[in-house]
Amino acid sequence: MASITLHGNEIHTSGDLPAVGTAAPDFKLTDGELADRSLADYAGKKKLLNIVPSLDTGICAISTKKFNEAADGRDDTVMLVISADLPFAQGRFCTAEGTDKVVTLSMMRDKHFAKDYGILITDGPLAGITGRAVVVLDVNNKVVYTELVPEIAQEPNYDAALAAL
Repeated sequence: MASITLHGNEIHTSGDLPAVGTAAPDFKLTDGELADRSLADYAGKKKLLNIVPSLDTGICAISTKKFNEAADGRDDTVMLVISADLPFAQGRFCTAEGTDKVVTLSMMRDKHFAKDYGILITDGPLAGITGRAVVVLDVNNKVVYTELVPEIAQEPNYDAALAAL
């Protein structure tokens, strides 16, 4: 279990992010067409998992836009934005914000992703959704970088995450 804060108040996650050097846990998440997606759907690409509580918050929106900009010209990489939002809400956000280079995935059908990645918030007002984190995987789904953002209202370290790619 990891401790993070929400506006300075301590809350906890279900575990720890996968360790650097280990194989990333597979997942089943839902895309905008309501299809199930797993790591195999992005085979042969590096993956940046931008894990956010909800695109309906300022910091989540900012990080999604920044990683969308960073995706430009990176044909060997897929930027996945993973949240508890419904795919329809994710689609509205991406259309409104012009974020067409990231792939949004929803935990609407299954919370195993959040548990397997140790990022499910277990207490406090956001219990049941994820904390904020970035996980970078190489083409073989080996974890090469992780960041659990210590304060949910704080942005991740974009430079470090992108350098890991």
